[in-house]
Amino acid sequence: MKKYFLPESEIPKTWYNLMADLPKPPPPTLHPGTREPIGPDDLAPLFPMALIEQEVSQEPELKIPDQVLEVYQLWRPSPLIRATFLEKALKTPARIYYKYEGVSPAGSHKPNTAVAQAFYNKEAGVKRLATETGAGQWGSSLALAGQYFGLEVKVYMVRVSYDQKPYRRSMMQAWGAQVVPSPSEDTQFGRRILAEDPASRGSLGIAISEAVEDAAGRHDTKYSLGSVLNHVLLHQSIIGLETQKQMALAGDKPDVVIGCVGGGSNFAGLAFPYLRDKINGQAIEFRAIEPSACPTLTRGKYAYDFGDTASLTPLVAMHTLGHDFMPPGIHAGGLRYHGMAPMLSHVVEMGLVDAYAYNQVDVFRAATLFAGTEGIIPAPESAHAIQGAIVAAEEAREAGEEKVILFNLSGHGHFDMAAYDAWFKGDLEDVALPESELAKNLHSLDDLPVI
Repeated sequence: MKKYFLPESEIPKTWYNLMADLPKPPPPTLHPGTREPIGPDDLAPLFPMALIEQEVSQEPELKIPDQVLEVYQLWRPSPLIRATFLEKALKTPARIYYKYEGVSPAGSHKPNTAVAQAFYNKEAGVKRLATETGAGQWGSSLALAGQYFGLEVKVYMVRVSYDQKPYRRSMMQAWGAQVVPSPSEDTQFGRRILAEDPASRGSLGIAISEAVEDAAGRHDTKYSLGSVLNHVLLHQSIIGLETQKQMALAGDKPDVVIGCVGGGSNFAGLAFPYLRDKINGQAIEFRAIEPSACPTLTRGKYAYDFGDTASLTPLVAMHTLGHDFMPPGIHAGGLRYHGMAPMLSHVVEMGLVDAYAYNQVDVFRAATLFAGTEGIIPAPESAHAIQGAIVAAEEAREAGEEKVILFNLSGHGHFDMAAYDAWFKGDLEDVALPESELAKNLHSLDDLPVI
């Protein structure tokens, strides 16, 4: 079979929480002012209590509300697809499967948490959400979710992506969101950045600072984040839970599980349910794939750092390039972030997950091969996972091993054609992060608590 589908009745009714199965817990989150472990009341200005409870939960399973499941039915369960044409092109004995999250209305995995977050905010009486977005997948997903639960949405979109991806902007506006380029004139921090650099291309760290400042300054508004936090990774676990049922239908079990990483949500969504199996003794390899231009896991430092540039957010233990890091304008906008999800950073530190970095030329070569074989034009972010799967399949070919490779195709690239145009014109260049720049950015951690 080529595709493996589940009926709507098989949508998982609970999310999976990896925290319950970790051999040791990650370091605590710290208050940005006191540097002491943070409590629920400290997060209350930004998040509704239901999400705060999920953030710190130790329960292995948390029930998905019926109202969330009802919206999930628009696109879930998403298909599992055997990449038979890619296998033939690579002449590999490996069997390659991908979970395709591009079937959601927003075209990516992001609505899995956007819908949940909108629901819990609505239940708490919140009227408006402020958020940031890089490539636009998260902003469009939260705009969509806002429509279903009657919430206003304000999106601070990283300037370079605001200019590169105008149709993502249009999607957000079609779903009722207000979108401004970040840094913007709408916040004190945005105005400060623009005063220092009127041509600033922005970063996710800056956009997060603007959204947090917005939310903290209004009583009717909460902040919403599309990756990194524990509750976000929790909501995304529906990807892996569905996949486990579909792989059983295929009669296969993965030897290698792969996903791209920027903040960590789509990788965790597929991988964390399988990490439970690895913790319980199964032999599974995990590969987290990031861009060489933003090598958070492969070259960053595991340390306490702020999630934003203005140092407004709590301090979390994560792999980081330093909160002052200004990423280059690579086309994988969703992977241009200085930090990594604390839970994902923790399992990397424990040796449960391996990290790899690839340059954008190789990634776009992989993307066009995939488009020419499997027919789907992938998002530049998701193409990193494709490159990881191709490398694993080539390794299997060289070794003569019938490996089973599973990766998350987290979104389509229909709004990324300007990037493909640049690739076909030969205008895309590899961007390396100089060691001197990395060292300079990591100096921002010198006065922060040590893990």
